[in-house]
Amino acid sequence: MINPKGLLRFLPTIGILVFIGIYIYASNLYPGGSLADVNSAGFDWLNNHWCNLMRENALNGVQNQARPVAIVGITLLCASMIIFFFQFANHFETNRNWNITIKISGALGMLSACFIFTIYHDIMTTILSVFGTLVIIGMLRALYKNRLIMLMVMGVFCILIVGMNNYFYYNENLTQYSPIIQKIAFVLILSWTVCLNLTINKNALKQRL
Repeated sequence: MINPKGLLRFLPTIGILVFIGIYIYASNLYPGGSLADVNSAGFDWLNNHWCNLMRENALNGVQNQARPVAIVGITLLCASMIIFFFQFANHFETNRNWNITIKISGALGMLSACFIFTIYHDIMTTILSVFGTLVIIGMLRALYKNRLIMLMVMGVFCILIVGMNNYFYYNENLTQYSPIIQKIAFVLILSWTVCLNLTINKNALKQRL
């Protein structure tokens, strides 16, 4: 019999897995248009950003049926990540100031991500990057203190890919490559989060096994 209270510990991982499913489903609803070709059909995994799925109209001008599904997906992901940041801070960080920093920065970053689909997209992206970087720094500090070196190294790669993603996105000469960098960033950060969520709850996993 599944223990609901025990299942709550894995909400971040469950939320991420559901988000991936929603992402794929929404991509199948996207009418078309990308950075490479506004007249292309469907979602181009190499040339479309995630946020294209949340536009009112697709880049080809057709009404975007993927929008409501994508908004549900990003909202679910952000809620899952906020739970994760609180979980991480309470488990790994004993310093009160850093504990609060991880929680607040994580929550503000995720709240800004929820509004990426609005006309304030670029502002929300910048806020997300700033608070996302701050929360990862706090997490790296906590992981180093707890001697979880491999997870810390994964975090370093995450912060590097976030910086690279922003550089490519705002550089006109490199913007065409930013969709693929964004997807690499998604994979790395979400994989890192799942690993951390399972590490935090490894004792609960052992009991179930």
